[in-house]
Amino acid sequence: MKRADKADKIGAQLDELYPETPIPLNHSDPYTLLVAVMLSAQTTDKKVNQVTPALFAKADSPEKMASLEVDEIQNLIREIGLAPTKAKNLKLMAEQILQGGGEIIPDWEFLESLAGVGHKTASVVMAQAFGIPAFPVDTHIHRLASRWGLSKARNVEQTERDLKAVFSMETWNRRHLQIIFFGREYCPARNHNLSDCPICGWAASKKRIQEESKRYKINF
Repeated sequence: MKRADKADKIGAQLDELYPETPIPLNHSDPYTLLVAVMLSAQTTDKKVNQVTPALFAKADSPEKMASLEVDEIQNLIREIGLAPTKAKNLKLMAEQILQGGGEIIPDWEFLESLAGVGHKTASVVMAQAFGIPAFPVDTHIHRLASRWGLSKARNVEQTERDLKAVFSMETWNRRHLQIIFFGREYCPARNHNLSDCPICGWAASKKRIQEESKRYKINF
């Protein structure tokens, strides 16, 4: 099966499974979404959603965040992974936003210039806050794209290019969330029997299925 045909079939399955794609991080505007996405690095969305209410109660705007001391920010997010670094970045990012006019704007160069904001984080904000087509790729999407034979890339940057090539642009903003939801429900990183998976079962190569079964010693 050609890669594009495979993507079409996968897309149809994902649309059926996840017709609605709510953003899993609680937020109220582009700024609070940006903060939540920054905090989610190496941390579960569930944990981020447990921490952000207290943080946003004190600092739900760049002005309020910039007014806090780094130690105070760190204390509010102490349960989050990499809290010391993230606290420093949150304060610096707020100051940069204020220097740039005080608003989060849908501009790639602006977003990626902010402290602690990489391409993936900027992509989420562009897609989910502003509705601009983007395909954020994290390690989970990278893994599933490889399992499904949609990409042979060794890094998330090339995987993003591969996925953009096989999925139509109008689907990008929902497709990346659908893949994340599918991974959580059906396609975990470890101890996964690919042959039983609703997508891996037909999309993964026999070689890939055998490799992962040996890696995790799964019996068929």
